[in-house]
Amino acid sequence: MASRFAVLRPTFYALTLVAGLTAGAVYAQQEPRLDVIYVPTPQQVVDRMLQLADVKQGDYMIDFGCGDGRMVVTAAKRGARGYGVDINPQRIKEANENAKAAGVTDKVEFKIANLFEEDLSKADVMAMYLLTDINLRLRPKILDTMKPGSRIVSHAFDMGDWKPEVHENVDGRNVYFWIVPAKVNGTWQFDGPNKMKVTLDQKYQFFTGKAEMDGKSVDITDGKLTGADISFTINGQTYTGKVDGNTISGANWKATKA
Repeated sequence: MASRFAVLRPTFYALTLVAGLTAGAVYAQQEPRLDVIYVPTPQQVVDRMLQLADVKQGDYMIDFGCGDGRMVVTAAKRGARGYGVDINPQRIKEANENAKAAGVTDKVEFKIANLFEEDLSKADVMAMYLLTDINLRLRPKILDTMKPGSRIVSHAFDMGDWKPEVHENVDGRNVYFWIVPAKVNGTWQFDGPNKMKVTLDQKYQFFTGKAEMDGKSVDITDGKLTGADISFTINGQTYTGKVDGNTISGANWKATKA
């Protein structure tokens, strides 16, 4: 995919604080413990996360829990633009200093903010070092507002039953990678050599369903979404196409959302 994004590991204090926040809470209302030990993500893990997300020139990445900014700064050295969020003023100060030292201040921005209130729709890539329960609370927003094909990378913590495309152990640390799928749940009318009505039941990047053709109901199998790319099998025939809102287009067929 053309778009990628990555995030830096948060401080332990930030994780503890964020875990206690509600989606509507404002960080400023809390009194964060700034004396808790800050543990940055090792550079080799940063590099692998950026590699998995295929961060490159022209990409825009968001980093929740940016710490000293090393993830955003490393991405900026590759030509990406980056935005880092942290709750600790000292970390933000260090991030800005590191960006200045690397000569990438024109490509990055760091600030104290409530991650639940941030706009994710413009991000090509997003990476996280947050606790699983925070990931789960962010998951609906990720799926609803990020573009199909956007990359998600997480250090240490998964997103529940949303199965990652890749799960690796890097220097003893878990790294997870997902691709935001297009939305295909519902009923579609197919036109082409085989005219049929199809009902799809989607769960993240996978789906099952039924196709009504020639007066018969046939199972849809092997349903998979990779961003906007879709593939599935009906009666032994494999279909591949691309989802664009309420339209799915294949080589010699087209489906419209009913």
